[in-house]
Amino acid sequence: MSQETFNYTYSASQQEEIKKIRDKYTEPEKQEDKMEQLRRLDKSVTKPGTVISLIVGIVSVLVMGTGMSMCMVGGSDFFVPGIIIGVVGIFGIIAAYPIYNVVTKKQREKLAPEIIRLSDELMK
Repeated sequence: MSQETFNYTYSASQQEEIKKIRDKYTEPEKQEDKMEQLRRLDKSVTKPGTVISLIVGIVSVLVMGTGMSMCMVGGSDFFVPGIIIGVVGIFGIIAAYPIYNVVTKKQREKLAPEIIRLSDELMK
């Protein structure tokens, strides 16, 4: 009788994948290196301004749409209030970008010392 055996070996890419999965469960959390921290801080400068300006812009578009609907569907009783509401929405849309700039500028001023400190450490 012949004895048949089956041997299987993983490829190098599979070994790497297995190692990465295993490392997630065996290694303690790694400390964020300074370059990653600098990237994260740089991204966090624009996030609040983006979120606030998107909210203002979306709400303003909905207000403008409500005014347009009042003008077109509401009849003569809602025409003038519809124009007023639509203009308020237009001003909100126009204000969204300056709001983004103001909030982003404040964030830059707030995070500038930390970003400059980290970049100075990395450039040495």
